[in-house]
Amino acid sequence: MSAESSQAGQVQSVVRAFALLEVLAQADGELTLAEIADRADLAQPTTHRLLRTLLDLGHVRQLENRQYALGPGLMRLGERATPRLAERARPVLVRLEDVAQETANLAVLDGDLVTYIAQVPSRHHMRMFTEVGRRVLPHASGVGKAMLSTLSEVRVRDLTERTGMPGYTATTHTTADSLVVDLRDARRRGFAIDDGEQEVGVRCIAVAIPGSTPPAAVSISGPSARITDAIVETAVTELTRAAAELAAV
Repeated sequence: MSAESSQAGQVQSVVRAFALLEVLAQADGELTLAEIADRADLAQPTTHRLLRTLLDLGHVRQLENRQYALGPGLMRLGERATPRLAERARPVLVRLEDVAQETANLAVLDGDLVTYIAQVPSRHHMRMFTEVGRRVLPHASGVGKAMLSTLSEVRVRDLTERTGMPGYTATTHTTADSLVVDLRDARRRGFAIDDGEQEVGVRCIAVAIPGSTPPAAVSISGPSARITDAIVETAVTELTRAAAELAAV
């Protein structure tokens, strides 16, 4: 077997290139060459060579400060990876925003992470905004918990063991046991709530899309002061309707 292949039959250069993309995605910002190499556990010359290729392909961009960030080429790939669902979701999300007047989101479970693939921002000046294409850990997001609630508890525990459960706020679940209890409640009532678990002062209500492969969910998100318990019932009704429509795609 060549030096470019692992024992599992993987092409090492491809694995390494995707590792760099994952490092940039998890950083949710910009990194230097040295930082990328360190986090990917690769030599700087190897990292630089791979980044140059990714730059040429448009999947990575280099900023004026010489740091690196994810490039627009990934957005084009993402749009093609879930084109039917994302395209069909647009009018559904527009209706959700119109009813709730809060940001409407569509996300899928991409491996062990949540990827946002479509969004209609709220009309309010103070609003929740998550960049389409952003990937987050599922244990601290409404859409993530909605999707996890459709999985077996064994799969949830396996997933969280791989990803870890960092605490972003005082209300974030940081143990699999507490998360599993929350998911049982979400499964019973038919929707999940992120109550300031990803970001203080932000609330998200989410419903899983029935039978979706990979798992997917729709949500509304915004300031906790506006997404009160009084609007939850109406929001859940609209989200459930939206999820049912998207399940037919």
